[in-house]
Amino acid sequence: MKIILLGCGSSPGVPAIGCTCDVCQSPDPKNKRTRVSVAVHISGKTILIDSSPDLRQQALANHLNQVDAVLYTHDHADHTHGLDELRSYNFLGKKPLPVYSDIHTLNDVAKRFPYAFQPYDPSKYGWYKPYLIPHTIIPGIPFTVEGITVLPFEQRHGKSLTIGYRIGDFAYSTDANVIPEESLALLKGLKLWIVDCLRYTPAPTHAHLGQALQWITHVKPERAILTHMNHDIEYHDLKKQLPIHVEPGYDGLVVHM
Repeated sequence: MKIILLGCGSSPGVPAIGCTCDVCQSPDPKNKRTRVSVAVHISGKTILIDSSPDLRQQALANHLNQVDAVLYTHDHADHTHGLDELRSYNFLGKKPLPVYSDIHTLNDVAKRFPYAFQPYDPSKYGWYKPYLIPHTIIPGIPFTVEGITVLPFEQRHGKSLTIGYRIGDFAYSTDANVIPEESLALLKGLKLWIVDCLRYTPAPTHAHLGQALQWITHVKPERAILTHMNHDIEYHDLKKQLPIHVEPGYDGLVVHM
């Protein structure tokens, strides 16, 4: 399995437009964060988790030339509004693309991008727009994607539901300020956990550093990577504060398992 952290930034990205703080002005590429997304290569297939508004840039930077399915964590714009770029993977794969999430997320995304969920004949027109096939999932109930077992689990993002995903010994948890005990129980034995960490101080809809470290201590993954970080976090400053098995993410980080 190979995991590529395509983006690890908060919803405005880093640098944020118009911001003159030290992190936004930093020349260090590890402080330049596109919106969150991850690609999982496993058994010859590639699963994309979320289609961020920066998907085209991320795909080109990471040579992401294959996507076989998309998993959505929730319907917020910073996780879905790169959806139109999925037409490139329809063209490359010469087939419709399956997308998976809870019913609320799928319905909301389909309302925003109705053209992407309308069947058409590419033999007549080419793959000129996305062609997506929605599949409804339920947190806590495993499902298969291209023969690969995926376990979705419930998280809370303020008043909203988000979905975390476990694939083998890897799990992904972004946009969560609460992870229920029954979900944490599904995460035992992880080799890698990518975890939400917006900033140092508490936030109403995201984990802050203390909360993320508390979850990591409870779950005990072999390695943890922090994601969805805003411009309060300078990469090297945070790294110095973390236990040896925990690290800040950065765009383009690759993990082989």
